[in-house]
Amino acid sequence: MGIKVAKFGGTSVADVIQLAKLKDIVTKDEERRYVVVSAPGKRYEGDSKITDLLFLCKTHIEHNFPFEQVLQVVCDRYTAVCVGLGLELDLSEHFSKIRRKLVEGASEDYIVSRGEFLNAIVIAKYLGFDFVDTAGLVLFDENGKFLEEETNEALSKELRNHERAVLPGFYGTLPNKKIKAFTRGGSDITGAIVARAVNADVYENWTDVSGLMVADPRIVKSDLIERLSYKELRELAYMGSGVLHEDAIYPARIANIPINIKNTNSPEDPGTMITSEEEPSLNRIITGIAGSKDFTVIAIYKNMMATERGFIRRVLGIIEDYGVLTEHCPTGIDNVSVVINTKAAEGKIDDIVDEINRKLNPDTVDVFNDIALIATVGCGMSQRPGVSAKLFTALADANINVRMIDQGSSEMNIIIGVSNTDFEQAIRVIYNAFL
Repeated sequence: MGIKVAKFGGTSVADVIQLAKLKDIVTKDEERRYVVVSAPGKRYEGDSKITDLLFLCKTHIEHNFPFEQVLQVVCDRYTAVCVGLGLELDLSEHFSKIRRKLVEGASEDYIVSRGEFLNAIVIAKYLGFDFVDTAGLVLFDENGKFLEEETNEALSKELRNHERAVLPGFYGTLPNKKIKAFTRGGSDITGAIVARAVNADVYENWTDVSGLMVADPRIVKSDLIERLSYKELRELAYMGSGVLHEDAIYPARIANIPINIKNTNSPEDPGTMITSEEEPSLNRIITGIAGSKDFTVIAIYKNMMATERGFIRRVLGIIEDYGVLTEHCPTGIDNVSVVINTKAAEGKIDDIVDEINRKLNPDTVDVFNDIALIATVGCGMSQRPGVSAKLFTALADANINVRMIDQGSSEMNIIIGVSNTDFEQAIRVIYNAFL
């Protein structure tokens, strides 16, 4: 019998109705032996995620406001789920411990992780699976860096003792045994880590959509991506395609485990399959289009820049010294443009420009705000002549000015910069040009 690891996101575990769907999905396939769950998400418009409520409890404590009413909402929601599922499960000791830890000043990571912790206990009881806490198994060093190999060894050893188990996503522990949470989308990462630890045949990521779309469906009605490679997904996720957290790709990728993005509400849909192999299609030039708004471009020109050793390195070093990540860095013979996230560089742009002028003595430094980046991604692009021409002709015909161009050496993507105001229209134009 093979092994499937199934991770269910917040919308898939939001209430009794969704949990019934989860149970039906898991029990219909005996290979789904390990389940990773998020904290309950919103049940309806205007509702609150459990994680947000727990975060609010912590905030109340820090500002000396009463938190009991907010925490009671959390407790009541789990109690209602247990009653609705007909479970004989008493969570009162866990509630009391969370309340006590709040008063004692427990870390934010500990408090917000309790959503996944409690949910995994409830769902393990509901499925009749073992509950396996990721505390002590998903490991970080004293600086908060995820310990990949140590975690794989610890999880592999523990899960050999459990034929079927439910695990909470999102967190692990530091060497001092304190809870350490992953960043946004951490349950996706946990699912991939578990898949690697048990050498799964497939890692299923269950959410509220039937896979990845070629482009954001809020902008253009687009087709489903049936299959793509890890590399293509990495490019799309980095540029803003938010169905699967980009860091969740790596653990599955190094173990060569396919990822299947599935819809809890439409489980028969095939979803999107992500594999290590790149499979250029004769009928498909591009795989997907993704992008984000609100970038700033610092454009630097200096005559004979190409002959000045270390010029670009020093530019990037200045930006790094201000704690700002360089997103892209297209260059010419005598010019270099540095693309940075506007919000991340808030209040720092003038200082960065001043330091570049002082240390590097360029001829000009220009700053362009309100730039949106759009990536057109596809492993088949490198094998097709005229892709760039087709893309830029379509944008020119739509009277969209391209402010920046950047293409990777793999020729798997073309990244353009346009005005924020042209963002949605540019995506529609690119989609219609190729599909």
